[in-house]
Amino acid sequence: MEINTGNTAWLLLSSALVLLMTPGLALFYGGLNRSKGVLNMMMMSFSCIGLISVLWIIYGFTLAFGVNGSSGLNNIIGNWSYLGTGTKAITEEWLFFGANTGIPTYAFMAFQMMFAIITVALISGAVSDRMKFGGWVLFAIGWFTIVYIPVAHWVWGGGFIGAKIRALDFAGGTAVHINAGAAALALALVLGKRVGWPRENMRPHNVPFVALGAGLLWFGWFGFNAGSELTVDGTTIFAFINTQVATAAALLGWIIVEWLRDGKPTLVGASSGAVAGLVAITPACGFIAPLPAALVGLVAGAVCALAVGLKYRFGFDDSLDVVGVHFVGGWLGSLSIGLFATAQVNAGITDAKILNASEGLFYGGGVTQLGRQFLGSLTVTVYSFAIAAILALILKAIKLGRVTPEAEIGGIDIADHGETGYDFTPSGGSGGGGAFAMAGISQSAPAATEAEEPTQRFSSPGATRS
Repeated sequence: MEINTGNTAWLLLSSALVLLMTPGLALFYGGLNRSKGVLNMMMMSFSCIGLISVLWIIYGFTLAFGVNGSSGLNNIIGNWSYLGTGTKAITEEWLFFGANTGIPTYAFMAFQMMFAIITVALISGAVSDRMKFGGWVLFAIGWFTIVYIPVAHWVWGGGFIGAKIRALDFAGGTAVHINAGAAALALALVLGKRVGWPRENMRPHNVPFVALGAGLLWFGWFGFNAGSELTVDGTTIFAFINTQVATAAALLGWIIVEWLRDGKPTLVGASSGAVAGLVAITPACGFIAPLPAALVGLVAGAVCALAVGLKYRFGFDDSLDVVGVHFVGGWLGSLSIGLFATAQVNAGITDAKILNASEGLFYGGGVTQLGRQFLGSLTVTVYSFAIAAILALILKAIKLGRVTPEAEIGGIDIADHGETGYDFTPSGGSGGGGAFAMAGISQSAPAATEAEEPTQRFSSPGATRS
């Protein structure tokens, strides 16, 4: 096998960038969370790195991307040719629609592993502060196995959404964001609301964490989107540029809505708008031109800024707005393909041997592709929601769904992990008064307002997310 070193190096770099997105997500979600649950929230993301990496090597990759020839089974699930990877994967090249890419199969396996990791981690933001960590691990294993693997096959591995319906998804709007968003909604509905929601103040406790996490996501997303072309060509460049302009426009769209509605733009809003733009451009980045990409981002930022309020209208506690950002943003991005897809950006769209799809409505393709995008996205929505709800109900029945109200009020970090994100005890030890106590000097108890002040510093007056 002759390795194309340029393509392989690009894909390995992209894999590392996508992996960085999960720690970025941990910071983003952790900052949006309350301080007493920040470690649990971050642990959910980090646990996915360990768990899904191992499961992907054992059976995930082979069932998602193994090809069952022309049999009807290939429409539903892959084969066992890469079970445990063996030696076959390392000795052959990955064929992309029959084309020789010069990329070892192992490199493609690593790239798709990172996608699987972050897709599962995305769901966790909907159930912060209240889901048992053990229950989360079991849910992650079940959902990854029963939902993510087959959906990845349906969309990218030769299954019916890509091959029969011919719905397009360049980098994961359907397979990642709609998939995770639908599961997040089901899980939040079954687990129920946090104690005190929505009466109590549950604003983000650390806005700099939110901004840092969003920045890492933005950086890593170039590997997520541009890397999905696998090879380095003109479409790769379009995907890269579109990722930037759509994200920038979405940031503006969100803060414009926030400014007009609330009178003040916030850093939480700017960070959330950037993520909404990243989500929306993901499925379309390799199919549309830069100006339509900016329009998609602007609309996504504005619409998602409004969509995060749906949980108050309908009464479901999606703690960190996975539904409002990822589910809604994913749908917007998927449908945008039916409007703006053009063979001028990606010739494979209309090539019968590659994607065999149609151009978008505004490029002379009519509404055909728009209908395909709708059907593909709806299929994933229904399937992911249904299976996630069933898994959540099973966990609830065996008492592994959520922590007790006492543990939730006291803090899930202590209840499930025995540690806290912030230690406010004096440096000399807990309850001892620090250096004064060690010197035998007693101190009078501080006034109530003084004792509360350090905690209040972690509340952001300008933050509107809950």
